[in-house]
Amino acid sequence: MISSVTHRSRSFRRGPEGMSVAPQTSDAEVLELLRTAGPMGVRELAFLSRVTPTAIRERLARLLAQGLVRREPVRGARGRPRHRYELTEQGLRLTGSNFMDLATALWREISGIEDPNLRRTLLWKVVRALADRYGQYVQGDTVEERMRAITELLAERRVPFSVEQSGDVPVLRAHACPYPNLANQDRTICALERVLFSELLHQDIRLAQCRLDGAPCCQFQPYQRGGIL
Repeated sequence: MISSVTHRSRSFRRGPEGMSVAPQTSDAEVLELLRTAGPMGVRELAFLSRVTPTAIRERLARLLAQGLVRREPVRGARGRPRHRYELTEQGLRLTGSNFMDLATALWREISGIEDPNLRRTLLWKVVRALADRYGQYVQGDTVEERMRAITELLAERRVPFSVEQSGDVPVLRAHACPYPNLANQDRTICALERVLFSELLHQDIRLAQCRLDGAPCCQFQPYQRGGIL
């Protein structure tokens, strides 16, 4: 999750040929905000970070130079030109898993299998392997308790999820995609995630909302034959 803000500014550490090794703490927090909350402007970033707009502009300038962030003009803005900032593909990789390139390559190979039965079998084995791997950490007597265990597990991997109530139904909300590049290329990954959550929660789960459809976040909730629980 987003950590406390550091007001002190430090420069990037540099690797061979000037490549960035890791962003400084304050810059990393800007990256984390853009990853979890999506594109936003200087004022929004300054408000959420509790620093001045000038400090945010300095951080964004460094991130732009590193190719981790890009900016787009805000259409219809009056007065001084305004921009919204968002993560580039490189920024998404840096703020996500270090194994994203490997995961993308493996996913493409599986998706490219022409035999639908073989492809389905492999995907199910992937789900079962993940469920076996993480099932020991997802404990609880109710669906809501197990959902909260999932949010804690994902928080350790810097993937922000939360549990909220929709009437009497617990809802699992994904505030950032664990694998944005994969999801943008193939929405089958969303179905795979839904099946994995169903296995971990011991309850049929449906994807009620998806960011790829324009929703503010992905939303998973219990489902049973005949409708929502």
